[in-house]
Amino acid sequence: MDKIILASSSPRRRELLNRYKLNPVIVESNIEEKIISGEEPEQIAMSLAFEKAYEVSTRFNESEIVIGADTIVAFQKNILGKPKDEKEAYEIIKLLSGREHYVITGISIIKVNTNIKLVDYERTKVKFRNLSEDKIKKYISTKEYLDKAGAYGIQGYGEILVERIEGCYSNVVGLPLGKLDHLLNKFFNINIL
Repeated sequence: MDKIILASSSPRRRELLNRYKLNPVIVESNIEEKIISGEEPEQIAMSLAFEKAYEVSTRFNESEIVIGADTIVAFQKNILGKPKDEKEAYEIIKLLSGREHYVITGISIIKVNTNIKLVDYERTKVKFRNLSEDKIKKYISTKEYLDKAGAYGIQGYGEILVERIEGCYSNVVGLPLGKLDHLLNKFFNINIL
């Protein structure tokens, strides 16, 4: 099997792939994540995923398979990025309280030294419970919001914030495994499981 490179520093993505014994080589991309206003969230996620995969792929030359991903949280056409501090994290969670939002992960797979470059995305609808101010503050105090789009992690304490999801759970964690398995199988004859 070709060596798999994960163009991400996300511990959650690494954990998801390691669970399936893919044991990717982790190589962080050096792109500057720019969001162009007016673009649809899906376009932004796919573009960033491709940029990450492409930048990392230029460092290899032996048919490695490079996987790039970017997860964004969209609420009413607004993109909710990673909060810069506790205050912003509080505001994001309060905004999402009792409401639905979308978690969109762009995914890109590039096979080095070939013309194979794939880009796709997965979208999952998430509905938060109605959260009291105290509940939000307790969640923020866990510091789990750090480095997370939308200021929460569904795989951790953030699970308690969620009333329901429609779609792929692993997408909300940061990597849509069903979509990834489908793409790897269809284009590279690789099965995750």
